[in-house]
Amino acid sequence: MSKGQIVVQIDADGQRLDRFVCTQRPALGRAAARRLIEAGQVRVNGRRAAAGQRLHAGDAIAFESASESVAALPDPDAPCVIRYEDAWLLCADKPAGMPSHPLRPGELGSLASALLARYPELAQVGHSPREPGIVHRLDTDTSGLLLAARDPQTFAALRALLTAGAIDKRYLALCAGRPAVPAQHEAWLSARGARVSVRAAPFGSALRVRTELLAAEPVGEFSLLTVRVHLARRHQVRAHLAALGHPIAADALYGGPPLPDLRRHFLHAAELRFAHPHTCAALELSAPLPDDLRSILDRLR
Repeated sequence: MSKGQIVVQIDADGQRLDRFVCTQRPALGRAAARRLIEAGQVRVNGRRAAAGQRLHAGDAIAFESASESVAALPDPDAPCVIRYEDAWLLCADKPAGMPSHPLRPGELGSLASALLARYPELAQVGHSPREPGIVHRLDTDTSGLLLAARDPQTFAALRALLTAGAIDKRYLALCAGRPAVPAQHEAWLSARGARVSVRAAPFGSALRVRTELLAAEPVGEFSLLTVRVHLARRHQVRAHLAALGHPIAADALYGGPPLPDLRRHFLHAAELRFAHPHTCAALELSAPLPDDLRSILDRLR
């Protein structure tokens, strides 16, 4: 399949991605279309998507061949802090400004490249060469914990835990105002372009999510929130807090108030709690606030 891009027209609004691929590439059957989608060779607005995802008019569908697809390259010079490792899995502390995986062919400096240089066995693990062993992602400007599996069996087990909501993810977020805690908030999220839309009721192909606000510490005009999610959809914490009227500090995409000397949104993936897929031991992994966020808190206090 040659690389190209197609914009969804109004007559295909609401169509499933796999059916749309078949209409654009008539030589493909439905099963072959699904295989391409699962391999990451079909992207919706630049991101991986499920075969059953409903499309919207204006969505950009990109096709790329396996030979042209992005693959992580080992980069021993990329920073890499490991908070936990054993024979089956590892947990890295990703710094802000580092992408979880490369976005273009030949790109270095991602966490995937850093891990691959230190754990070459990851090349045989995961959904695609772009994300070797990586179980979940973090936004480029979000710091904190990210899991990777060292063999295919562990990868499948961790992904199953993630899908089942059995991996407890806790974030620290400095947000505007005084949100009530403890509280649970449900919403429907849909990613279209750079932003995520949040509504209180189902719409289109939106996914249902739950965001829990566990605790809050007043810090000047802000609150330092402990937020728990189990699936952590794309931009979930950022978009959901903004929809609740409490955007994250310096998150320009979602209307967060600026702070002097803070050059990225104040969001840190601080904890992961789950049962080890092989030993069943309870793991509680943590990463301290990085220096840039700590200095902002010290000044506000």
